[in-house]
Amino acid sequence: MSPLLDLSLAELAARLRTGEVTARAATEAALAALEGRGRELVAVARLWPEQALARAEALDRARAEGRLAGPLHGVPLAHKDMFDREGELSEWGTEIHRGRVAERTATVIARLDAAGAIDLGRLNMVEFALGITGHNRHTGHPRNPWDPSRVTGGSTSGGAAAVAARTVPGTLGSDTGGSIRVPASLCGIVGIKPTFGRVSRHGAMPLSFSLDHVGPLARTARDCALLLEAIAGPDPLDRATSLRPAGSLAASIDAGVKGLRIGFARDGLEVEPEAEIAALEREAMAVFRALGARVHEQPIPAMAPLNALRRIVLTVECAALHRELVRTRRADYNPETLARMMPGFALGAVDYLRALQLRTPLLERFVAEVFGACDVLALPTCPVRTPTLAETETGADARFVAISNAMSSAIGFANYLGLPALSVPMGFDSRGMPVGLQLVGRPFAEALLLRAAHAFETQTGWTSRRPPGAA
Repeated sequence: MSPLLDLSLAELAARLRTGEVTARAATEAALAALEGRGRELVAVARLWPEQALARAEALDRARAEGRLAGPLHGVPLAHKDMFDREGELSEWGTEIHRGRVAERTATVIARLDAAGAIDLGRLNMVEFALGITGHNRHTGHPRNPWDPSRVTGGSTSGGAAAVAARTVPGTLGSDTGGSIRVPASLCGIVGIKPTFGRVSRHGAMPLSFSLDHVGPLARTARDCALLLEAIAGPDPLDRATSLRPAGSLAASIDAGVKGLRIGFARDGLEVEPEAEIAALEREAMAVFRALGARVHEQPIPAMAPLNALRRIVLTVECAALHRELVRTRRADYNPETLARMMPGFALGAVDYLRALQLRTPLLERFVAEVFGACDVLALPTCPVRTPTLAETETGADARFVAISNAMSSAIGFANYLGLPALSVPMGFDSRGMPVGLQLVGRPFAEALLLRAAHAFETQTGWTSRRPPGAA
């Protein structure tokens, strides 16, 4: 594999801007890696080599003439198969939409184009983004680069595997109930779910319009900051986007955490972290203390009720979107997809409306009680260790639902409340699998979370670890 792919996104972007590396060389390296290791890991849905190489050559000509397209000039990327590009296939991880050609280009893809990035194609995902393990019988289950017998997490399964395996330096994912943060945690990379409304969802596959978030996954916090800067901001095509400008998310990333109040959660968690994960979290807090942060135990509202409310909103809105397809194409769904979706058809309007009504007062309470006492809330991204594909290959039975709920038990509250949250590697368990630390902030605190993650990863070096077979 090309040594170019061992560079972080920020390092590669810097070399592309100076002309030390050509866009064509970077694109050829990424395409070769995706065709090789990417397909071995079942991460790739489809690639567009001719279009990508043509764009790379155009960017190289512009660079030779002294013109840069933007901060991501020549950076090759590939994305979850739910972001439309006009005229190209966008199949959403399902046989039901096999052959679907996009009629528009997603706002986030257009913004990456404007920043100079090169779109290589699409990566595999959980069917309709509804699943936390990464399973998909239609496309094949993506494999974890650290141990191909284990799950990647979902639903940004192919994207997390591709970035961790160093086939591309970054990708876009979606997060309705952990689909950026859990794959980032299980695959040993950084992923950030921004504040609800920070990033447009126009042209991205909908799952739950009250909970869907779009955000980046990459090797480092700085990489995520560069990608998030490129895609964030108001969009008239998505009325849910905030008018609040994102500003520079990387400007303060090197400021450190001295004096920052970091609270770690103990009580209130729905699932108690396994012993190895709890030990890694204690070590992480010791790192933050050594860096000058003021670390303390932070009481939090109980997560179980917040998770229950999120599931009501998710399943009802998902059921509403899929009502006609379930009626006419039910046999074409993965059983795991139906297992997560079907409860939404049984819930009543009163339950759904009550869950929506409670969001604002519960958010206000959470911000007052938690972020009145700390700047950043820290807790394990996933409280259980990475299961194997075999352990989770149980179809639509109660075991699958129980495993899924446990894996997502510490992350859904941030979707329901719309809070920004990221996952950064905090070490490895005894089986050699990465474990993620989740950092959560008050609304629009993305820059602060990225700053804390950057300080942590710089001190620990966990994000520099390479899985077997990587560059």
